Amino acid sequence: MIEKLNILREKAQSEINVSNDEQSLLKVKSTYLGKDSEISSIMKQLKDLSIEEKKQVGQLSNEIKNEISNLIKEKLSIIEANSSKKISFDHTMPVSDDTGTLHPITIVAEEVVKILKKMGFIIVTGPEMESDYYNFEGLNIAENHPARDMQDTYWLENGKLLRTHTSPCQVRAMEKYGAPLRIAAPGRCFRNEDLDACHENTFFQLEGMVIDKEVSINNLIYVMKNILKGIYNKDVEVRLRPGFFPFVEPGFELDIKCPICDGKGCPTCKNSGWSELCPCGMVHPKVLEASGIDPKVYSGFAFGIGLTRMAMFKYNIADIRVLNSGNINSLKQIGIE
Repeated sequence: MIEKLNILREKAQSEINVSNDEQSLLKVKSTYLGKDSEISSIMKQLKDLSIEEKKQVGQLSNEIKNEISNLIKEKLSIIEANSSKKISFDHTMPVSDDTGTLHPITIVAEEVVKILKKMGFIIVTGPEMESDYYNFEGLNIAENHPARDMQDTYWLENGKLLRTHTSPCQVRAMEKYGAPLRIAAPGRCFRNEDLDACHENTFFQLEGMVIDKEVSINNLIYVMKNILKGIYNKDVEVRLRPGFFPFVEPGFELDIKCPICDGKGCPTCKNSGWSELCPCGMVHPKVLEASGIDPKVYSGFAFGIGLTRMAMFKYNIADIRVLNSGNINSLKQIGIE
């Protein structure tokens, strides 16, 4: 393992040296420091080693990870400095009179909101800088709950965090309005993700929730099918898989047949032919109780639609990074009318 780690160190150093742009460096970071990297795999094997081996391998692994991380930061600083030197303003350049348009995610968000409003949903918002209670505890995710590890959170120095989903709006709405309730909460979310074709550290989500008497999963499926048909102007093939989410019971993953490759398999759907659209399920009784709603009287369902992913499907965008890139030429190719 020691020899393998040293080989990985040399390879990483070499790749960092030849990387001349941010995207290349982020790829190196994902390869050597990501969850599925070889170094992470070695760290997972520490439990099978002797005490002395654990000490040696663990110490070297952490040393190499810190070294790679620092080298990447240094190279990024150099690239940024060189880039800023090249920026200059030329007042003789003609001003473009191109007409702008809304961003693809904004368009999809407004379309989904319009559909939900017709079904009686009200639109609510919440802060992007959240407290631990609203982002986790109020949603039945206790301090040591393993579900927190599923969401790599950006914690802030003031003890708060950048919300990992728009689900905190559920808790705030239940506290404010009680039951019955029918809300939709579109907004921006943040997770410390390794960037690739289908993952970004900043993405947009729409949280939906209905609480009333005698609400069932059939109601949930009806709402989801209406949203998809309204967005894509056709019936969309979907499937429900059992999924674990502390704030719903039972919980499901709602998948959509990948519109990018029509189910044949591509990087966006990880070659499965299906792409995860949203987690959903029946609101957990503990979530209702925490907000002062009697679960013996009321039931409800909730869903969290990935607006960013839905925009990718609608406009046939294979790489999620295009949407947040700010690259006007790339966005122009999307072909929004």
